Amino acid sequence: MLDALSPVRRSAGAAILARVAGPDAAATRARIHHAPGPRWFARSSPVRRVHGDASMFVGGLRALLLQSLHPLAMAGVAAHSGYRGDPWGRLQRTSTFIATTTFGTADDAQRAVDAVRAVHHRVRGTTPDGRRYAAGDPHLLRWVHVAETESFLVAHQLFGAEPLDRAGCDEYVARAGDVGRRLGVEDVPGTWAELQASIASYRPELAVTPAALDAARFLLVEPPLPAAVRPVYAGLAAAARASLPPWARDGLPPVRLVPPALAGPAGAVVTRAIRWALPAP
Repeated sequence: MLDALSPVRRSAGAAILARVAGPDAAATRARIHHAPGPRWFARSSPVRRVHGDASMFVGGLRALLLQSLHPLAMAGVAAHSGYRGDPWGRLQRTSTFIATTTFGTADDAQRAVDAVRAVHHRVRGTTPDGRRYAAGDPHLLRWVHVAETESFLVAHQLFGAEPLDRAGCDEYVARAGDVGRRLGVEDVPGTWAELQASIASYRPELAVTPAALDAARFLLVEPPLPAAVRPVYAGLAAAARASLPPWARDGLPPVRLVPPALAGPAGAVVTRAIRWALPAP
């Protein structure tokens, strides 16, 4: 039975990798994981445990939804990221950055950080209501970092193969902050409690703006996917939406095909299927 399923597993795994890492996914993965040299994170690090799990598919969507609630951060994404015109390219660049800084050599990881900082230096503009923004603003960088860190960790605790204990969660937050500091984030939280306090401190600045709602519809209602794949994606999207706190979910559109009551089970089923399909590095 297992032998009969091997071609299906290889085909599914290759299709997933091509979507998230691009057409040269196998070569990119081999370079990141097998190039000789020191790494920023040890094999036993919670950062590797979280970022190497299929729950990241839920965590990534959750992070985008949460980050979009900051009007200045969302203005930069809407004007400069090209997420609508090239959503898969943006996903591939983001996933490659996370994989490189987590699993790649220290030299490759630093080059990836330097490239992102160079992009941030160029991203600046004005919101529709006249407020100026810059991607390199430490305050905005901190919001992006804490929203991402919380989302990856929450998704892992809900859908990961091996959830962390409390000490592991604190260590994950602290070590994820190492990459944040290299990107220019200041006042990086070092524990789960500090992370929650950081998220709460941004609450007065957050809102479901038209740009955030447009992004939510793109992620939750009208994803750029063939009809045959949408039910699988819907399980991930529904799980991401449901894992947000109530104040962050309020105003976001529901996911088609998955009733809210089934969001958790759907997310668990899809993440298990992805974990089965993707080969270990």
